[in-house]
Amino acid sequence: MEIFEILKQHDHEQLLYCHDASANYRGLIAIHNTTLGPALGGTRYWKYESESAAVIDALRLARGMTYKAAVAGLALGGGKSVILMGDGPVDREAIFRAHGRFVESLKGRYITAEDVNTSPADMDYIHDETEHVVGLMGRSGDPSPVTAHGVYVGMKASAKWKLGSDELAGRTVAVQGAGHVGYYLCKYLADEGAKLIITDIDKAKVDRIVDEFKARACKPDEIYGQAADIFAPCALGAVVNDQTIPQLKVKVIAGGANNVLAEPRHGDELEKRGILYAPDYVINAGGLINVNSELEHWSAERAFKKAGEIYSTMLRVFELAKDEKLPTYEAADRLAERRIAMVGKLKRTWV
Repeated sequence: MEIFEILKQHDHEQLLYCHDASANYRGLIAIHNTTLGPALGGTRYWKYESESAAVIDALRLARGMTYKAAVAGLALGGGKSVILMGDGPVDREAIFRAHGRFVESLKGRYITAEDVNTSPADMDYIHDETEHVVGLMGRSGDPSPVTAHGVYVGMKASAKWKLGSDELAGRTVAVQGAGHVGYYLCKYLADEGAKLIITDIDKAKVDRIVDEFKARACKPDEIYGQAADIFAPCALGAVVNDQTIPQLKVKVIAGGANNVLAEPRHGDELEKRGILYAPDYVINAGGLINVNSELEHWSAERAFKKAGEIYSTMLRVFELAKDEKLPTYEAADRLAERRIAMVGKLKRTWV
């Protein structure tokens, strides 16, 4: 793998390889862009098929965080960590304290938070080694409720643009992923009167949503072919791809997962098929807003209010896509890049 060539593709600033044999820790910290502020992005703990796959995932996620912060109007750059899950027994304190020491070595250039397979308790272990971590117990905590709120209002904006009304009562929404974000999203949708279809590899989580919200369950590989108004991917990324696109029977894709498009060309394909795509890093920015609230000492009410602005931001993306004849994912990128370029041109002055 030609690392510097890969970094050059999307102008990443830094990729840090981290290792501590005593803790059985192998990690990566990717920093994409710090024009707007320090890089912020969660730590993902995952079993990758290869080290190369872990590198690509870290870099893609870091870039997404830059664009997410830019579109959300936050003074943050983009970064991401991944910890490669090994075999055998796991000492989470050792692993996450080791990770915290590498985060500390960057002296605030990178701030980490919770992500896939990590928790506020893991963040507390990191906090034993560094102050550059958010999402701690007793502070902003679990970002899922704010993320789900942002996805919900972004979905309503998408429905308004594509379906003529932001009312979701009576609409059918197929939700992929019954984790924290998926659960809270289903609650919002059920409270408004939407009809739910739910799937997840964890049957217990599916059963809970079926019982509480009168959802209909389907097998994980059947979710793509469900007849629905909206498909809400809320699990892992790359679920819109060559295999799934032909199966889709929806008018809108709007969900909480990151990197929903396997490749940019899949966004072009959705455009050709008349399926409105709500760019993932715009609609799921609530989690980032939540942890930013910890940095800025915002109240929970203010964090939810800021996440509510995703409604108007989403409409701006759709309007830009229409005006400039772009697929929506490109319109979102353009919105982010314009803000980064504007701030990057500001002159520094000496005091």
